[in-house]
Amino acid sequence: MKAEDYLSFADAWEGRATIRTRPRRIVENDEKLIYPLSRQPLVLSETFTRECPHLRDFALIQSLYKFINDVVIFETEIVDKTARSIAKDNFAIRFPFACRYDAMTVVVDEDYHALVAMDFMQQTIALTGIQPIQLPPEIELSRAIPAALALAPDRLRSAVELICVAIAENTVTNDVAAFAKDDTVKQSIKGLMADHLLDEGRHSGFWARLVRIYWNAAPEEDREIIARIMPAFIAQYLTNDIQKSFDFVLIEHLAVAEPIKQALRDETQAMCFPINRHHPLVGNIVRFFKTSSMLDSICVQRALADYLPAGGVQ
Repeated sequence: MKAEDYLSFADAWEGRATIRTRPRRIVENDEKLIYPLSRQPLVLSETFTRECPHLRDFALIQSLYKFINDVVIFETEIVDKTARSIAKDNFAIRFPFACRYDAMTVVVDEDYHALVAMDFMQQTIALTGIQPIQLPPEIELSRAIPAALALAPDRLRSAVELICVAIAENTVTNDVAAFAKDDTVKQSIKGLMADHLLDEGRHSGFWARLVRIYWNAAPEEDREIIARIMPAFIAQYLTNDIQKSFDFVLIEHLAVAEPIKQALRDETQAMCFPINRHHPLVGNIVRFFKTSSMLDSICVQRALADYLPAGGVQ
């Protein structure tokens, strides 16, 4: 794909963007969950279900607060930064006006997602009376992107930034899709996720197309360097250190005896996915590399060998 072949999605944005078309979501006071059990394994652990099942809703509400906090950081500090730079033509990789216009719609969408998330947090606090515990000041990408940039020569840092943000946007789209389909949670939460998904589906395609434009014009030497950086980025991106730290803080706030807290810490410590092809998010990441055409390059196939299906590129 060449830059001149890029077609703007301006009409689709005008007709379908959630900031244009969706009503405010109001959290319901009903019996449904406020956060999926599957996304907080702590409440499904043996010790939790045996010793403190009555604290399940408290733990899920705090997990929702962290999720919202993560969304705000991701949208306003990660995606917004790169999209705004592209939109204002301040990015080292130059894109035509159609790309820059679409990048500005991404800025608008992402900041709106952050606003909606903050509104939902305020509604939840008002409904439940439960204040957030200490929330992490960063997300995995806050560490993973700088770590990847540090490995790149100056001339390729913008390219690496673009690819890292594109990977994250494509990964989060599939993650939100699973959230939006969970029938155990409140309808307002599902609606919130469905709204987010409507925009993120458009965003994921946007970022993949920008990477395709860049990658198809990049010299082979640059491709080789970037390919070697990708495993380091993925390894940092898929760590659960921040989630584990949050879970430890959450455990500390549970009204249970210290021996129970220690048992919960031990079980939480053991909860982690190996960062290889079997990690649940790796499939989304590999799908992005295919969509963006990066996986067509032998250097990328070689660099990502540990993450690709056992039979190789399909």
